[in-house]
Amino acid sequence: MSVSYDFSIEELGKRSIKSPMTMSKIRGDFIANYVTDDEFVRLSAAVTLGVQAPIKRSQVFECAGPREFIYFMPQHVHAGIVSCGGLCPGINDVIRAIVRCLWYRYGVRRISGIRYGYKGFLPEYQYGTKELTPDIVDDIHKLGGTFLGSARGGGREVAKIVDAMEKLNLNMLFTIGGDGTQRGSLDIAGEIDRRKLKIAMIGIPKTVDNDFSFIQKSFGFDTAVAKAAEVVTAAHMEAHSQINGIGLVKLMGRESGFIAAHTALASHEVNFVLVPEIPFELNGPNGFLHHLEERLRTRKHAVVIVAEGAMQDQLIREVKKDAGGNIKMEDVGTYLKDKIQEYFDAKGIEINLKYIDPSYMIRSAPAAPSDSIYCERLGNAAAHAAMAGKTKVLIGLVNNEFVHLPMKVVVSQRSHVDPEGNLWRDTLDATHQPILMVNNPMGAIFGKEDDIG
Repeated sequence: MSVSYDFSIEELGKRSIKSPMTMSKIRGDFIANYVTDDEFVRLSAAVTLGVQAPIKRSQVFECAGPREFIYFMPQHVHAGIVSCGGLCPGINDVIRAIVRCLWYRYGVRRISGIRYGYKGFLPEYQYGTKELTPDIVDDIHKLGGTFLGSARGGGREVAKIVDAMEKLNLNMLFTIGGDGTQRGSLDIAGEIDRRKLKIAMIGIPKTVDNDFSFIQKSFGFDTAVAKAAEVVTAAHMEAHSQINGIGLVKLMGRESGFIAAHTALASHEVNFVLVPEIPFELNGPNGFLHHLEERLRTRKHAVVIVAEGAMQDQLIREVKKDAGGNIKMEDVGTYLKDKIQEYFDAKGIEINLKYIDPSYMIRSAPAAPSDSIYCERLGNAAAHAAMAGKTKVLIGLVNNEFVHLPMKVVVSQRSHVDPEGNLWRDTLDATHQPILMVNNPMGAIFGKEDDIG
């Protein structure tokens, strides 16, 4: 049974103000065009011949971009920008793009940066705001991290946050963050609705894990893969230079193994990729450790990538959550390192194991050119959406088009590596690892080996 989604976008009201952006409404005149609300993108580009069902508005994504008529009077706008959660390459690029688009394209002169995430709204912290102008933000894209500072938590204090937004007279808030941030943004929007305020809530999805549903790619992902590939190169050199050398690299990926899989494809030097979506066992004749031993026997070295969310179902004994609402995970990297060493020590086999966890080095890096371009366009699209009075909206890329996505639908689920899809198939081709490293494949599928006759 197919799942039905509603991709309709909410608006604050009728757009009646002529945009200060001079653009065209016709094709072929070499002048950039306005985007209309009749331009859409389908979720799937795949088609089945002979089957063409009617397409409803709720089934398609609204194209992002500047509208001919806008909702807000630019001279009256006070815009806020906040970045929340962990660091990610490209945050500063997004901030810069939003500020410059609002300033130069619409003439908005009041733009405030909210410092240290949602906590910046809470009076008990007294962080204050940071004035944002093109002169202030022009060079921040050269830096990693976030110019505004970031923090986890605070997003549940919706009443206090909206109180602060009212005191600041904000008309729009741009939230740069992951699914926890955007859930908080949705809650804030609900409080705004209850107070009958006219404040646009626009989200720019941020996660190096690339696990936002429906969105083709999250910003920072390309940079993360590029940096991770450099680490793998170092791990491979260490492993290749030692007697039975093993390079073990832990990469980001709480619930999804996209960075691990893409890094393996980018580096061409990885022999095993362990991700949350694909079950595997350590011991037994078809377990990971046996296959690692076989690899050392035949090639004398090995490189292993493990995503941080792998094996958590086996490692977590008590569920605890951090300030952002994420489950606190056990360190699978050090656990795996110890288990590998114990296995070969017990067999009397000499190994030289090098373990690398580059997570925070990757997260804090400045954006690579491909991400910088992407962030610039995301920030521009976010500014256009806010000025048009769109709300509860995330900006993302779908089928190579920038679109508006409803927050509620996007945060309802996460994207995962499909064990039967082409990305994982290509990863298996790149690593030559076994398709499934479990001793009872049917047990892995059904979850209980004892139930299999």
